[in-house]
Amino acid sequence: MAENNARDPRISRFAASRLGPEQRARDIERLKSETFDVLVIGGGVVGAGAALDAASRGLKVALVEARDLASGTSSRATKLIHGGLRYLEQLEFHLVREALKERGLLLGELAPHLVRPVPLLIPIEHRVWQRPFYGAGIMLYDFLGTLFGTSRGMPLQKHFTRKGTRELFPSLRKDALVGSIKFHDAQVDDARFVMTLARTALAQGAAITTSTRVVDINKDEREVTGARVRDLESGEEFDVKASTVIGAVGVWSDDISEMLHKKIGLHVRASKGIHLLVPRSAISGDAGLFLFTEKSVLFCLPWGAHWLIGTTDTDWHLDRAHPAASSADIEYLLEHVNKVLERPLLKSDIEGVYAGLRPLLAGEDESTSKLSREHAVVEPMLGMMFVAGGKFTTYRVMAKDVVDVAVERLRKGRKSATEHMPLLGADGYQTAWKNRAELARRHRVSTAMVEHFLRRYGSLTVELLKMIDEDRSLAEALPNTHEYFEVEIVYAALAEGALHLDDALTRRTRISIETVHRGTECAERAAELMAGVLGWDASTRKSEVEHYLARVAAERESQQMPDDQTADAARLGAHDVRGLSGV
Repeated sequence: MAENNARDPRISRFAASRLGPEQRARDIERLKSETFDVLVIGGGVVGAGAALDAASRGLKVALVEARDLASGTSSRATKLIHGGLRYLEQLEFHLVREALKERGLLLGELAPHLVRPVPLLIPIEHRVWQRPFYGAGIMLYDFLGTLFGTSRGMPLQKHFTRKGTRELFPSLRKDALVGSIKFHDAQVDDARFVMTLARTALAQGAAITTSTRVVDINKDEREVTGARVRDLESGEEFDVKASTVIGAVGVWSDDISEMLHKKIGLHVRASKGIHLLVPRSAISGDAGLFLFTEKSVLFCLPWGAHWLIGTTDTDWHLDRAHPAASSADIEYLLEHVNKVLERPLLKSDIEGVYAGLRPLLAGEDESTSKLSREHAVVEPMLGMMFVAGGKFTTYRVMAKDVVDVAVERLRKGRKSATEHMPLLGADGYQTAWKNRAELARRHRVSTAMVEHFLRRYGSLTVELLKMIDEDRSLAEALPNTHEYFEVEIVYAALAEGALHLDDALTRRTRISIETVHRGTECAERAAELMAGVLGWDASTRKSEVEHYLARVAAERESQQMPDDQTADAARLGAHDVRGLSGV
C-alpha cells in the first residue's frame, strides 16, 4: 500500500513522506508480508542513503533501525560537510576530490536548506613557514573544488595580518598568532539531514521503521534470505524476507558478522570523539577556528546561538550505544582551545556535551587519528553486503557503491539517480527564503520564526505554518528553550518518526545539547505534545519523562568521571528507553 501511495499523483509528497504512527504500523505489516529486493539494516546516513538510492532505482526496499534515525554516529560528529583538508597532508587527493564534489552537490542542489557555507580561520603562529605551507594546501583545496566545478561559489582563501585577524576574531590572543588564513567549508544539522533522507526514501516507496532490531540473519544454506526482527515497541518478532541484505551499521558490523557465524572481510574500529557547546557570548568572532593539535585537528565552530568545539580522537572499546564523555575528554578540549583564546573557557561556560563513535576501517596497530576515511563494500555471503568506513560528506557515494553491488546481483534496477535528486524540502526552498517576510505576514508569525523553520524544514515550512494557523498555541516557544516552538515537537511525532521523548529533544531538535538544562525544563510539556499524536496515557507520559531525566542525569555524572571506564559505568546507570543492549 505504501509503495502505491508514493506513486499516486493524487496524494501529496508530504503525505507520502510522513514518518508517523500510521505509517509505522503500515510498514510493520509490509515487513511481515512482503518480499523485498533490498533490506537495509541501519538508519544512519549511509543506511538511509542506501534506502533512497535503491528505492529510486525502482527496487522494493525496506529499512530497519534498532533505535532512532541517526541515533548513533550520524548525529554525534562535528556537523561539517567538508572535503577533508587534512587528507591532503596524507596525499589522499582522490578522497578530497570526491568529498568536494559531494559538498558542492549538497550546497547547490540536493540539500541547500540543510547545508550551508561556514567560514574558518587557520591561525598562523610561525611567520616563516606556516603561511606558505598552509596557504599552498588551502590553495590546492580551493583549486580542486573549482577545477571540477564543485565549489558552488564558495569564496577563495584570504590572508590576514595579526591586526586583521583580531578584527575578525577579537577573542584570539594577540601573542597566539602572527596572522591567519580564512577559507570556507560547509555545515549541516546531521540528525535532521538523516531524517530528511529517510523521508525522501519513504516518498520513493521504501518501508522505513525504527525501534526494529535485527536479532538474527536468515539463511538458506549459503545464501542470505532476510532477517529476524524484533519490534521493540510491541515485543513481537517476525521474519523479513529479502533477496539482498545491506548492513550499514558502522561500529556494530561485528555484531551482524556474528549472526552470519563468519568473518565479513573488514575490520571496523570505533574512535570516540566528544564535542562541547558554549554560548556565542563566551567567544567573540565572526568565523570558525581550524586548529592543529599534536594528535589531530580541533574546530571551534559557530552553531546558532552557540560555539561547537571538538573533537577528540581515541579508541573506544566500551558500550557503543551510549559512548560517554569523561572529565579528561572535556579538559583536553578546553586546554587546547584555551591556548588561543584571550579569555579562557571554564567548565562553567559549557552548556552541552555529546560523544560519538566514528567507524574506521583499520589495521590492528594504527592510531585512530591516522586511519584513512576510505570506505569499503564487501559481500561475505551470497545476498549479504556490508558498507563501512568513509565519512558523512560522502554518504551518497557509499550508498551508491553498495547498491551497485546489490543491483548486479539482482539483475534488476536502474542506474543511481541520487546525484540530481533533491531531498525533501529542497524544491522551492530558495523561493520561499526570498519570500520569507511575506510568508510570515500571511501566517501572522515573525520573520525570525519563518527563517528558523526554513533552515530546518526547507519548503516543508508551509506544513508547520498550516498547523499554527489551525492552533495558534503551537506558535509558543517551548519552556526555557528560546529557539524551538511547540509545533516542532508535534510535527516530530506526526511526520518525522519521533517515537520517544528522547528522539524529539535530542535529534529532531537539539534541545538536549543547546540548553543549560539540557531539556529537563521542557520535558513535561514536550511529552504532553507528543502524547496527543502518539496516544500516550498519563502513565506513558510519566515514564517517558522519567527516562529522559535519568538519561540527562547519567550523562552529567559521566562527564564528572576521570576516565573512559568510570564514565561508561556512570552513563550505563540510565537504561535506554527502548531497552537495548546492542545493535
